Amino acid sequence: MQLAAQNDQSSKEGKSIRVLVADDHEMILDIARMYLDQQNDMSVDTVMDLETALITFRDYGPFDIVLLDYNMPGMFGLEGLKRMLAIAGEVPVAIFTGSPSRTLMNEAIEAGAAGIISKTIPVKSLANSIRFIHSGETYMPLHLIKDDPKKDAINKGPLSAREMTVLSYLGEGKKNREIADALELSEGTVKMHVMSICKKLDASNRTHAVINARDTGLL
Repeated sequence: MQLAAQNDQSSKEGKSIRVLVADDHEMILDIARMYLDQQNDMSVDTVMDLETALITFRDYGPFDIVLLDYNMPGMFGLEGLKRMLAIAGEVPVAIFTGSPSRTLMNEAIEAGAAGIISKTIPVKSLANSIRFIHSGETYMPLHLIKDDPKKDAINKGPLSAREMTVLSYLGEGKKNREIADALELSEGTVKMHVMSICKKLDASNRTHAVINARDTGLL
């Protein structure tokens, strides 16, 4: 069991995102600890099974985000997710997996998960996906959203070419500033594109827009 010692608590003060990562692979936990703890806005506690995660959440919190390995002791598929959600309250809980699939994504989101994070993404993207979830959004890997047989809808959809590009970045979980930097646009222009996308796709927010785009074959 990997728990942050109580005398390390002072090192976590001032960090806005406290993350609990549960995974039975020591190497994954080592990477999470080393990289996420280096972020100015993050600290991380790690455990190796669901039961310890539940105890840690209850006794060593508060936490801001929980990442649960889909295949680890105590999970039993999405039953473990449901157990954590039952005690997490408003704290987002995401599935952390080495083999994300469209079916798992749909089932996890339906069960109440805050998203699916692949273990194969770069560690920088891991930190960004956590920030995205912390902002109140739902994170989904872009390749899962794009894995839709309705390809022709891309050319028949209501969005402009620029809006489609912005939408693809939204599907990756990127924030407005990151999209603006990537496209060499102002952040205000990106916000206008996001608002237009949401309006055209009849969505209440960017996450809703990505889901609607996936369902209609735009992504």
